[in-house]
Order: sequence, then structure tokens, then C-alpha cells
Amino acid sequence: MIELFTAATPNGYKISIALEEMAVEYKVKKIDFNSGEQKEDWFLKINPNGRIPAIIDHDNGLTVFESGAILLYLADKYKKLISEDPVQRIKCIEWLMFQMGGIGPMQGQANVFGRYFEEKIPSAISRYRNECRRLYEVLDKHLDGREWICDEYSIADIANWSWVRIYKWSEVDISGLNNLRDWMDRMKERPACIKGCQVPPRSDTSSQVKSAKSMIQK
Repeated sequence: MIELFTAATPNGYKISIALEEMAVEYKVKKIDFNSGEQKEDWFLKINPNGRIPAIIDHDNGLTVFESGAILLYLADKYKKLISEDPVQRIKCIEWLMFQMGGIGPMQGQANVFGRYFEEKIPSAISRYRNECRRLYEVLDKHLDGREWICDEYSIADIANWSWVRIYKWSEVDISGLNNLRDWMDRMKERPACIKGCQVPPRSDTSSQVKSAKSMIQK
């Protein structure tokens, strides 16, 4: 069985969505950022970086951290959500890394500077929001004529959507990105996406902001 250590964040939801799509049994441990649980010794043995998500595969005792690594591990373990064809597999990994190295970090910083830091630095806020828009445009262009990011629905869709879906919170403009909007609409109708985004449930906005501030300060 997979044990998922997570919180109500885009990176956490990537894994719960993937597990729901794969229809495998798993159990959940919600990590409390407010108390600094992610920095406790027991958790650092699972993820030395002190961040979520992380998993323990109790079938073999393996621990895995970093959301992209977890997605690849689960896809390979259960032989779902990634193609076995070498060419299609690397294309899926490309777009997974696009999110891991681009959309995730840039949108995360847009949230930090725009939502969580008490001091507002206009140049930093505009820098990260504008870069998110640029990355969204890349994805929008790629989605032209495509139902999913790769030939088939995959972990690349899950990873990117988990961040893009909160564009309003990040205050990223998506006007004119019709391919992106259509893809987002398809994603949000998937039962696994609906259920996965409730594992764990989100707190109210003020509690969510407090939790995020606690995380970036520790």
C-alpha cells in the first residue's frame, strides 16, 4: 500500500489525483505546516528536504519525495498514465519537467510575493506573474489540436493542471488562451481530479494563507 504524506497544495494534489486515476488503495497523512511538522525528525527521514509530498511504498519499504519523482514512480509501478513507447514516454517526461522546472516554481513565487509576503514588491510580483503567463502561452500553443498534453492522458496533464487550475489565486491572466481553457475544462470534469483535489480538503482562505506563510518561514 502507498502511504501519502501531503497537504492541500498543488504539489500534494498531483499525487492524490494520480492515485485516484490509478484506482489503487492508499492512505493519507496530512502534514501540519502550522506546527512545523514537516521539519520533525520522523518526517525528515522520509523527505530530508522537509517538504510535501512524499510517499512510503509499504510493499517494499521505499520512500520517494519530490512530486515529479513520485508521479514517475507510481506510473512505472502501476503501468498507468505514461506510455511504454520510448518516444512517447520521453515526451511525457518533457512536459512533466516543464511543470517541475517552470510553471511550478514560477507560480509558486507569484503566490509568495503576491499573496504571502507582507512586503509587496511590485517588480517581483509582475516578474513572476508575467513569466507564468509566458509559460501558459507555451502550453496553450502546444495544446492546439490536442485533447491532452501527450497523445494520451498522462501524469504530464495531472502535474500541469494541478498548478494552472489556481491561476485566479495566482492572478495570472489567461485571456485569449482558449486551448488552455478547453483543456482545463476537460481536466476538471474527470472524477479522479474532482476527488483528488479533496485529499486533503482545503481549509478556508485565511487558514490556507496562514499555513502557506508558516511553510515559507520554516
